[in-house]
Amino acid sequence: MSSAAYYLGCPIWACEKWAGNLYTRNAKREDWLRQYSRVFNTVEGNSTFYGLPSADTVQRWADSVGSGFRFALKFPRSISHDKRLLNAEPETDAFLQILRILRRADCLGPAFLQMPSGISGHHLGDLERYLRQLPREFPYAVELRHTDFFGRGQTEQALNQLLAELHIDRVILDSRPLFSAPASDPYESKSQERKPRLPVRPVVTANSPVIRLIGRDEIRRVTPWIQEWSRTVAKWINSGMTPFIFTHAPDELYAPQLARQFHLELVKHTDHVGDLPRWPGEDELLAGRQLELF
Repeated sequence: MSSAAYYLGCPIWACEKWAGNLYTRNAKREDWLRQYSRVFNTVEGNSTFYGLPSADTVQRWADSVGSGFRFALKFPRSISHDKRLLNAEPETDAFLQILRILRRADCLGPAFLQMPSGISGHHLGDLERYLRQLPREFPYAVELRHTDFFGRGQTEQALNQLLAELHIDRVILDSRPLFSAPASDPYESKSQERKPRLPVRPVVTANSPVIRLIGRDEIRRVTPWIQEWSRTVAKWINSGMTPFIFTHAPDELYAPQLARQFHLELVKHTDHVGDLPRWPGEDELLAGRQLELF
């Protein structure tokens, strides 16, 4: 796939369940990111929400991926949830140091700030002050979860205007597939308890719209939303934007399958993306079958 057209990936790369399908059967943990980046060109860095890795670890990440790959790291929860953007300068500086390593290695995607559901329109001033203090050298995206920002009123309009002025993308969280029917397995049940259920706002405030599609463990049950978003993303790509698409599944096993299905649908609507590479695990299986013929 073309890294210049759009970015497609999963919320993680460290998933042992992917051994034997996305990854080769005996791939070691240190091989996972390298094999992941052979197929997908971005990944959500959710681990930074819970704690920051060492500089050496981040440099190893950068060294493990090829040209055109982008890490989309999440701001630490100490900033967004614990301090709620107030007096968070030390934590922010530490996170920015991580971003600088990836920027120097040319593998930095949008760092996204996910705010808790308790952050309402009343806190918009705090958000504005925090965002304006961030250095403009990095790309950012913001995800809001309070209903104030989905009311199509003055608060949502002010948010969108702020993000557009600062050239910051608004994260589009679509959990409609997840809540489209009762849970069919324990993973879906747990996911329905944890994930927010909010209106979908396909608002573009900068040049790299971010979609987080929360699917289900049966790919076919996500098809209507994949079809819907593929048409929208194709229009964005055709107009010169560079979207980021992350596919989530309640059982992490199925996240890469959702991503591949999205890409297969997207190529029907735009000529700007090529084929998604075969999975390393599938190449290994194919090679084994060919050997059996001799």
